[in-house]
Amino acid sequence: MQKLIRSQMKPEIQVFAKLEALTHAAATEFVQKAQQAIQARGRFTVVLSGGSTPKSLYALLATQLWRDQISWNQVHLFWGDERHVPPNDSSSNFRMAQEQLLFQVPIPQENVHRIKAENSDAQAVAAEYERDLKQFFQLGEHEFPRFDLVLLGMGANGHTASLFPGTAAVHEQTRLVVAPWVEELNSDRITLTPPVINNANTIIFFVTGVEKAATLKAVLEGQHQLDRLPAQIIHPAQGNVIWMVDQMAARLLSTAVSLTPD
Repeated sequence: MQKLIRSQMKPEIQVFAKLEALTHAAATEFVQKAQQAIQARGRFTVVLSGGSTPKSLYALLATQLWRDQISWNQVHLFWGDERHVPPNDSSSNFRMAQEQLLFQVPIPQENVHRIKAENSDAQAVAAEYERDLKQFFQLGEHEFPRFDLVLLGMGANGHTASLFPGTAAVHEQTRLVVAPWVEELNSDRITLTPPVINNANTIIFFVTGVEKAATLKAVLEGQHQLDRLPAQIIHPAQGNVIWMVDQMAARLLSTAVSLTPD
């Protein structure tokens, strides 16, 4: 069985005064990772996130200056989580990425690996996406995919992807995809599991806003409390984590972090 060992490497924390500077830095990372992966392995596999900051990133990547730096026919897009809604629903993570990025870049349709959340059975949705991942990455038993880049957000309650406080999904160690019932939302979610995310080469968290400052401090500097702060479970075994945060979200951090130049 593939063993995932908690990384001893400290996360990199980048603090930005403005969202514009954060988004620009994220686009630079995205392009660099894409070019490196394509040169090394002939493809770039990236997990997309929902949320307002990724939305700004996707819109920037769709502009000519940025999109022309990427060989989109060698890019494969996946999703870290999805609402249990059809792809045309206004709350769909896929729809947001489609409107902000996919319609604007020359990516082949077969390179877009969405979660088919229109199925009324959330467990079946999760099982299908797990089969899709196993087939694409040609995984053997007990193996996990290794994504080149995973984009994540963090909620004010400490959740990331759809790993919510108090759900069994936070402790899942064998499945690739699960569909937890989230009581506070009164709905199912579909999400990648911790061992899948932690097997990535690079993980980037986006955290903005003063309302997330206390949670960010607790996640990065507080006691290890996975059931209360699921974002703490993200520690890649053989990879790195970059926290891209704005000044307001970082205001309570005691860790020595410097403001990244615009």
